[in-house]
Amino acid sequence: MSIFGPGRGRRETRSEREKGKDLKQIRPLLRFVRPYRAVLYGALVALTVSAAAVLAMGVGLRLLIDQGLGGDNIDLLNDALVYLIGMVVLLAAGTFSRFYLVSWLGERVVADIRTAIFERILRLSPAFFEINKTGELLSRITTDTTLLQTVIGSQASSALRNLLLLTGGIVMLFITSPRLTGLVFVLVPVVVVPIIILGRRVRQRSRLSQDRIADLGGQVEESLNAIHTIQAFGQEANIQASFGAKVDRAFRTALGRVRARAYLTAFVILFVFTGIAAVLWLGGHDVLDGRLTGGELSSFIFFAVVVAGSVGSLSEVYGDLQHAAGAAERLVEMLRQESDIVAPENPDALPEPPEGAIALENVTFSYPSRPDEPALIDYSLSVKPGERVALVGPSGAGKTSVFNLLLRFYDPSQGAVRLDGMDLRQTEPGEARARFGLVPQDPAIFAADAWENIRFGRPVASDEDVRAAARAAGAEGFLDALPEGFATFLGEKGMRLSGGQKQRIAIARSILRNPVILLLDEATSALDAESERAVQQALDTLMAGRTTLVIAHRLATVQKADRIVVMQEGRVVAEGSHDSLVAEDGLYARLAALQFDSTGAVDAAEAAEAPLSAESA
Repeated sequence: MSIFGPGRGRRETRSEREKGKDLKQIRPLLRFVRPYRAVLYGALVALTVSAAAVLAMGVGLRLLIDQGLGGDNIDLLNDALVYLIGMVVLLAAGTFSRFYLVSWLGERVVADIRTAIFERILRLSPAFFEINKTGELLSRITTDTTLLQTVIGSQASSALRNLLLLTGGIVMLFITSPRLTGLVFVLVPVVVVPIIILGRRVRQRSRLSQDRIADLGGQVEESLNAIHTIQAFGQEANIQASFGAKVDRAFRTALGRVRARAYLTAFVILFVFTGIAAVLWLGGHDVLDGRLTGGELSSFIFFAVVVAGSVGSLSEVYGDLQHAAGAAERLVEMLRQESDIVAPENPDALPEPPEGAIALENVTFSYPSRPDEPALIDYSLSVKPGERVALVGPSGAGKTSVFNLLLRFYDPSQGAVRLDGMDLRQTEPGEARARFGLVPQDPAIFAADAWENIRFGRPVASDEDVRAAARAAGAEGFLDALPEGFATFLGEKGMRLSGGQKQRIAIARSILRNPVILLLDEATSALDAESERAVQQALDTLMAGRTTLVIAHRLATVQKADRIVVMQEGRVVAEGSHDSLVAEDGLYARLAALQFDSTGAVDAAEAAEAPLSAESA
């Protein structure tokens, strides 16, 4: 029995994609084509030339048979052959130009769209990501844009080419033989309609097969990300059985697709050649009766095949265009998405030099995903420049929400958040965030080397500055011990590092940033006692003269704060020094009692290891 879901999220995404059928949805994305109009016009010229060359080959076929093979003049045969070869060369050149230019245009436009969407995503507030799945956003950047690239890079030009061939072919059919043209218009629906129906069935089974493959990819990704948990719980056999069942289902679905495609191929051969035989039979009578020449019959058959092929291709392309319209709709929606956090038209400049004063004034705040559960209620906090304040309290008290508001990831529904006396809503978000240094409890380690990870705090920093920051954070030693030192690839999400090593990388990053305000989400929580002492010394040096706000889980950190703010259910319930709060015998005293002995003296081991609260809120 599988412990994984059946890939439901992926299929829901597919279902949503089927909703967008309006081809007008593609129109807003045409602005990405406008900068490359010259390439577009060149592709249209090449497309027209190649379509004209195909139709001209039908005329050349008539000349070759009637004047070359049916006459006594060898020069006419040579001329007809030269004409045909010339059309073939023109067709090859036009096709090459069309394919290259259209493919270039498709790749370039999609690259621009991906860049624009990623740029937009990077600037959206965290509120957006609370209610949108990461997998769906990745799908928009990859799958949807790839589908659009197929349309722009091949299907659109194919549609125009087949439209030209269809129009020109019909004209040439009437010119060659109006009588046989009537027969073709009777036979084409008989031949094409079954092919269209079978073609849709093939596409449906192809999409279903892709869904099954997506299920496989989803389970592989999930299993690899959770490989430690799978092996720790001894679930390898169950996971393998689940994967095997999905593989079998994908195989059966693929067989259905192959069967449908085989039927389609057989019916194409049967209907098309039966139709050609019928035209040849009636046309043969016209040739025998002198109403047509052999060359005219041959060119008529050629034009009929062109028309039939164009109709079939257009129907298939139209289905793909409908599918692309859904992708275009989601891409346009993404490009129009606005962040909840924006700078005012004329933002106020923050004071220079920065002072580091922060204040939350009667703030009430709820997360977008939990609008009826306030994280902070009428919350007020003022921190002076250079002051060191610890936030303590049980899980869900709202400690991390304070950090989120200071970094302006969100705006409060009531009250104001101020930096150096300025309301953050009146300032430019990037300028305000530049004054903060954040060390989260679960640090982000990028799939790069240590140089790049630490330099993330200040991209223009020199190697000497990066090494100095690592040394201050106690990271230089273990980084130098890696196979390639600081240039060693740290793995996806820092897989090659321990939890404490990741924490020290994050601390080095913040040290390098050299901010005026530090936000520490218990920066030493993942360190052993020896490493903690080394890092704490570095942090003490870093915090000197800087405003520091600490989400504290350990008494060792709390006791070094100038002031302790006790939080519960989004409110400040007490504040003061360690001794005064213990004397009040309130929430703080109950939390602190877990780390104190009966005489009130701090147990050194407990102070280093035991948490004051379960986790940050």
